[in-house]
Amino acid sequence: MTGRPQTSRIAALGGHEFRTQPEELAIARHLLALTAAKRPRVCLLPTASGDPRDGITSFYSVMDRFDCEPSHISLFRLERERVDLAGHLLSQDLIYVAGGSMLNLIAIWQAHAIDRILRQAWERGVLLAGQSAGAMCWFEQGITASAGKPRAAPGLGFLPGGLSVHYGRDPDRRQAFLREVANGFPGGYALDDGAGLVFEGRRPIEAFAGRRGARVVRVEADGQQAVELPLHPIPLRRELLWQPDAAIAEMRGLHHRRLASGRRR
Repeated sequence: MTGRPQTSRIAALGGHEFRTQPEELAIARHLLALTAAKRPRVCLLPTASGDPRDGITSFYSVMDRFDCEPSHISLFRLERERVDLAGHLLSQDLIYVAGGSMLNLIAIWQAHAIDRILRQAWERGVLLAGQSAGAMCWFEQGITASAGKPRAAPGLGFLPGGLSVHYGRDPDRRQAFLREVANGFPGGYALDDGAGLVFEGRRPIEAFAGRRGARVVRVEADGQQAVELPLHPIPLRRELLWQPDAAIAEMRGLHHRRLASGRRR
């Protein structure tokens, strides 16, 4: 774990999955490159969706394609998968937060003091990243559908303003964000699936897109209405990375299923 920048950084993604499609792999590769580590240590926090085993397995399957050291923390299984939460998280180069319920995510993190540990990690230069709820949680506010109808909810406040995700495919969420900003909700950003923003400190420094046509939008109040200001994300290079042969894939699949069912790396 060398070469970690000391500047606090966050990468927020509108939507991303650990799958083998070129656009999804391009985003994973970009996040690893942002760490500037020779062999990054990467920890998945799948709390927002209840630590699903299939999501954890998919994470390892994708990370195996890169030269990195993946791990995960399951807060729902700490009785069986015991871990020094602070020690493990603070030793990472990249902490990736999966999507799900933002309301549940914040509540569970606070119960385990993960919110305070993550602030320490952020201040020490660990790259924090995540998609959907795992992106909105870093902001003062996010537009969440955790309770049904999309509405504003408080995040951790590491970053100023608000964030809305799944912007292109969820018109109800988009309208909720525009309505909230017009009514005094802090302006901020909206991200399509496959698009992301990188923040250095509390300032955005890069917009990128792994998927063609994925948008990054600045949303601001203009009098009593909200206006959308499209940005120009950098397109990430997409390519199909090396595919293991069937025997290797089967062996790794078995290994990942064991990991997801109770064993940790």
